Amino acid sequence: MSQEAKRIKTEGWKKWGPYVSNRQWGTVREDYSDNGDAWQSSTHDMARSKAWRWGEEAIGGISDDRQLLCFAPSFWNGNDPILKEIFYGLSNTEGNHGEDVKELFYYLDSSPSHSYLKMLYKYPQQVFPYESLLQENARRSKEDPEFELIDTGIFDNNEYFDIFIEYAKSDTEDILIKITAHNRSENTAPLTVLPTLWFRNRWSWGHHDKDLSISAKNETELAIQHHTLGDYFFYAENPSQWLFTENESNTMRLYNYDNGKKYYKDAINSFVVDKLKKAVNPEETGSKVAALCHFEIPAGGSTTLQFRLCKGARNKPFADFQKIFALRKQETDDFYRDLQKKTKSAEEQLIQRQALAGLLWNKQFYNYSVSRWLKGDPAELPPPAGHSSSRNLNWKHINNADIISMPDKWEFPWYASWDLGFHCLSLALVDADFAKQQLSILCKEWYMHPNGQLPAYEWNFDDTNPPVHAWATLEVYKMDKQQNNGKGDLFFLESVFQKLLINFTWWVNRKDDKGSNIFSGGFLGLDNIGVFDRNTILPSGMRIEQADGTSWMAMYALNMMQISLELALHNKVYEDMASKFFEHFLYIAGAVMNIMGDGDTGLWDEEDGFFYDELSTGDSHSVKLKLRSMVGLIPLFAVEVITDETLKKLPKFAARMQWFLEHRQDLASLVSRWTEKGTDDKHLLSLLRGHRMKLILNRMLDEAEFLSDYGIRSLSKSYEQQPYVFPTEKEEFVVKYVPGESDSGMFGGNSNWRGPIWMPVNFLIIQSLLRFHDYYSDDFKVEYPKGSGNFLSLKEIAHALSQRLISIFKQDEEGKRACFGANEKLQTDPEFKDYLLFNEYFNGDNGKGLGASHQTGWTALIANLLIEP
Repeated sequence: MSQEAKRIKTEGWKKWGPYVSNRQWGTVREDYSDNGDAWQSSTHDMARSKAWRWGEEAIGGISDDRQLLCFAPSFWNGNDPILKEIFYGLSNTEGNHGEDVKELFYYLDSSPSHSYLKMLYKYPQQVFPYESLLQENARRSKEDPEFELIDTGIFDNNEYFDIFIEYAKSDTEDILIKITAHNRSENTAPLTVLPTLWFRNRWSWGHHDKDLSISAKNETELAIQHHTLGDYFFYAENPSQWLFTENESNTMRLYNYDNGKKYYKDAINSFVVDKLKKAVNPEETGSKVAALCHFEIPAGGSTTLQFRLCKGARNKPFADFQKIFALRKQETDDFYRDLQKKTKSAEEQLIQRQALAGLLWNKQFYNYSVSRWLKGDPAELPPPAGHSSSRNLNWKHINNADIISMPDKWEFPWYASWDLGFHCLSLALVDADFAKQQLSILCKEWYMHPNGQLPAYEWNFDDTNPPVHAWATLEVYKMDKQQNNGKGDLFFLESVFQKLLINFTWWVNRKDDKGSNIFSGGFLGLDNIGVFDRNTILPSGMRIEQADGTSWMAMYALNMMQISLELALHNKVYEDMASKFFEHFLYIAGAVMNIMGDGDTGLWDEEDGFFYDELSTGDSHSVKLKLRSMVGLIPLFAVEVITDETLKKLPKFAARMQWFLEHRQDLASLVSRWTEKGTDDKHLLSLLRGHRMKLILNRMLDEAEFLSDYGIRSLSKSYEQQPYVFPTEKEEFVVKYVPGESDSGMFGGNSNWRGPIWMPVNFLIIQSLLRFHDYYSDDFKVEYPKGSGNFLSLKEIAHALSQRLISIFKQDEEGKRACFGANEKLQTDPEFKDYLLFNEYFNGDNGKGLGASHQTGWTALIANLLIEP
């Protein structure tokens, strides 16, 4: 076992980590407006002057796990109107495709315990093009691509700095910091670096005393005192000028009134950029401090700064600096060497390691008490009247203050329940304990609603996400069990299962209002891939019966059955639960397969060989919405295999199954294929019989429909030339295949599931094919691609789809990466071409990365696909 593998099991090593958000402004948490307009309530322009209520933001920042004390560097190129303290980006209303960070930065490495961290920020030497980015994106329509920082030409002449930010821990509360700036231009260029320490402001709201301080001991040492953290010290290797201020809002700049404070959060910006020497505290004490480090870096040259933040004093803080850095880097290499034994090439190892680095860097201290947010704080003016009824009124129990895996710390700096399930599968590769903790925490009483609903995300905790929590729990349990020589964490599995029983009941009671086992989840995380907004309240008596909502619930029932079977091997009480979910799955499957009685057409369309949503008009009439999308592929996900070996170990479960199937032969023959065993005495539970599965795969593996060179598209390409049209009395609804950014503003300003490739559902497709193969074996073959005359087993097809997804990031024969699109600098420049971004989704035709640029949450699943089975 490597040193790092041992370290993540040791208490305290994750106390400090990259837990500072990349964006706090524009979040719901900081919105105290009367109309719930979070994007206008706090802005990028306000950020440097406003002390945030619920968390902190920075570039490459670290903090303790309660975010009491933070550290991050900021920069100034001598030309910009403001310090570069946080990343710049456009709000949801400013971008032509929604919110979008307009910076270039890369997460390059992280050990699971964060004993070693490395990232890269590319900082232009010219004036940062704030206005041109804002204006050009405002000019562009939804039919145009986004205008990115690299599109401005600011990197064309290499007039930029590559700034590497690295951390190495000597011990749990002893962090070494190295900042290396490379001048990539042909001329000497000035750079000011401001390594900054600050306390999160907890004292201004009326709940905590300000029992803390940072003060200068000399020109290279700071003393830091906090009543909870204890005494820390900060060391600069070279003499520095300390710039002290307070982490307090500058109310004069923000709101044009004087709050009586003397030193403000933005004082360091005022001192450096505006040359206001009186802005900082000459007494050299405060709650925020920066070391002023100015350099003239020669062409092609570099400079390195070294610092140390530690609990307790050090006589020679830099004597062992290089040794510790080298050791932690080597230990991180050793850890990944063990993980990557089955990863084929150095190229694939690079992709996998950067994907996992992005996932680990995207942890964040997430702090939000809904009840306190709604009513305001005692030391502040009461929020305006409209705020108390703005959003999340049914979630007053939410009281979150934990380290949570974020989808993207700039574009999505808040947890999302279904995203988190996918994150945990990749996290389990490197830190199964953290993955289990993440899945457990969402089921705690201060997250989960008393009625059983899991919170969706802070913009609307009431929204309904696909129920993947049981699937993720089971998969992480199995991965952890394999890593521990067959010993599973039954306490984790059972504790989450108990809470998911409540959540499953919530789904049944709230999303199946007719008791027909046909579910209508609404949004379901797919950005309204349907014909019209599935969150819309329809006229009385009308409802959408969703093929995906129902299929997700069938999958959920099977996941719960499998968890019950695993628990029943150790506690026979769970045999009854396994029977309950087995039978519930069959009832759902029966509804999907059109056995609900005369006049019910079901969700399966025999003529097209595909599943569709159905619009029920309330007068016993229904209309299929014949749009071929990911909705019709999700039934593939509901599949499990039970062996005779399991049935022999659980005779009570086996007996109940046999009784049920004998008395409901319609379900047994139509759905479970119970009388037909597969290889090795296996039984298949699925929404799909072999014939129907082949019909769906016939569509999915057609390059004229779903199959792209880079994975499975979210909408059939057939609608590119002939869009789908659904006429009504009032208007026509049109859906067109769009391979990249959507041209529809149906949901949240963007509907991105109308063509692009999404990693999470592609991963589930691959996993489902492997599970079907486990039953059918190599004898069951399907044409791949359609029309090729080449027939492969389902396992071979799953592998081929994995390779298509991997090819998004992997260099082709010409050394080009699909994810970079047509940008020549990204493709060929040695300072760009091996630094990867893991986007939210990818162009369905050319594989270019789109959407959130650092969504290595669920796109980190590429790391799982790179491990050979």
